[in-house]
Amino acid sequence: MKTNKFDLSDHRKKQLSEYAEFIADEYFKNTLVDPHRLAEIYGITSSFGDYGNAFDGMLEYDNGQFHVYLNSNKFKHKYTPRGRFTMAHELGHFLIDEHRNALEEGLAPSHPSFIDFSSDNEVELEADYFAASLLLPTSRLIKDINRRKFTFNLIEELTAKYQTSITATLLKFAAVGNHPIMIVCSVNSVIKWFKYSSDFPFKYIETRPGFKVPVNTCAGQYFYENRTKYQESEIVFAEDWFRLNYDQDYGRQFFEHCIYADAYNFVLSVIWEK
Repeated sequence: MKTNKFDLSDHRKKQLSEYAEFIADEYFKNTLVDPHRLAEIYGITSSFGDYGNAFDGMLEYDNGQFHVYLNSNKFKHKYTPRGRFTMAHELGHFLIDEHRNALEEGLAPSHPSFIDFSSDNEVELEADYFAASLLLPTSRLIKDINRRKFTFNLIEELTAKYQTSITATLLKFAAVGNHPIMIVCSVNSVIKWFKYSSDFPFKYIETRPGFKVPVNTCAGQYFYENRTKYQESEIVFAEDWFRLNYDQDYGRQFFEHCIYADAYNFVLSVIWEK
């Protein structure tokens, strides 16, 4: 059952994950998945140019041909982690039958996509998760994390190995990893989206009016205390972040690790129990 508008049901994730892994193993069994090469295999043409702020990527269907537009205004070259994910996302729109059929039958417009994971549109959520599963196939990821203790350094190792962004890696880890985590994206002190592992102990964030970031958190310190930044994972308490229903949950310790982008007044918080 789907309980978070920013995420898919576990059942749908499993379907997409298995499909994406089948494709990854079919064409890139023992190598890094190359979404640009995969597009060529499927006969999808692409162009890389400056389209301003219109989109990160867009899949277009015209006269029996699919074409992907990649926006050089958003990433320096198409083989950056963001460029790879954008192409994988557009491949999701092509390879997921319902998405492709809607385009071919004229039931949906071309898909302009923004790779910021903030959409609550199910079509975009499906393409995002398909892309993460294509670039980070489940069985390979599970093998890499087997018997590994979760730290943020593990996420950094995985991003380097699979040439994915931190956010894409976290998205996949939250679904199949060996330790429950929550990911919270905040911009201008407002929570834009959050996702969590199905077995994460809390599902609801304790926010200020306007869905504002809680004060006594590392993200809160950044927004409310003159951009205070923490370079390491810091201890926070359950009551700092979450809406609690039981007295015994007060005082439970969690780690929070933040990624900051000053230019966008942006914080990505990764939270896990100590």
